[in-house]
Amino acid sequence: MEQRKAKRFEIKLPLKVVRNGVRPITGAGETRNLSSAGVLFFSDTKIDVGEPIEYVITLSPRADAPNPVDLHCLGKVTRLDATAPEWQNGTLPFEVAATLERYEFVRTLRA
Repeated sequence: MEQRKAKRFEIKLPLKVVRNGVRPITGAGETRNLSSAGVLFFSDTKIDVGEPIEYVITLSPRADAPNPVDLHCLGKVTRLDATAPEWQNGTLPFEVAATLERYEFVRTLRA
């Protein structure tokens, strides 16, 4: 029987990996599931286990929404795997698990 700290929600949302600093990282992806403790997502970027990570999850229901809401998150990579073959033609070849240690809601204002 699986026992987790927090309930996971199966949800697919666009995700961007953004990290500045000594080893900058940028990439795109999509969440697979999300909880108050962390996220599991598919990514086009390989990120080493143990690395700090910044990621932004777009919460708006549509990409063309006038003022999308983003969840800017900080955490640490806890697992990295090659994705399962059912993922869309290997366009996002990595499955990444990361903690959710801090977050901030940000509304992007568009003209």
